Amino acid sequence: MEMPKASDEDKERFRSLIPDRAEVAVKPMFGNLGAFVNGNMFAGLFGPTIGIKLSPEDREELESGERTVPFGPAERPMGGYTGLPEMWNEEGDGDDARAKAWIHKAFEYVATLPPKEPKEPKVPNPRTPGK
Repeated sequence: MEMPKASDEDKERFRSLIPDRAEVAVKPMFGNLGAFVNGNMFAGLFGPTIGIKLSPEDREELESGERTVPFGPAERPMGGYTGLPEMWNEEGDGDDARAKAWIHKAFEYVATLPPKEPKEPKVPNPRTPGK
């Protein structure tokens, strides 16, 4: 499975589009970035593609009216996420405003979901050598 890495320019653009709110955390993920609220990811970066998690109604609206793309590895795209149109990466400030508006909708939707519970740390298997 190919994991494209985001360029520094991609990461800078992603950060500029994410809501500047105290409850938002942007974290590295496999050479890319993810934006989280209450422990749930609402936007992510996979190479140059920004993916967002929308309500079913907003997702249908975006996907029916724009050239969205799958988000994540081609072999296994992330369910529930929509990749913003790749042409928005090239078209400039007007499309950054559109991307920002959709990312804000994703933030608002995911902020209503229950907070993600932290996972319990894995206990090492004492029978596995070297771990």
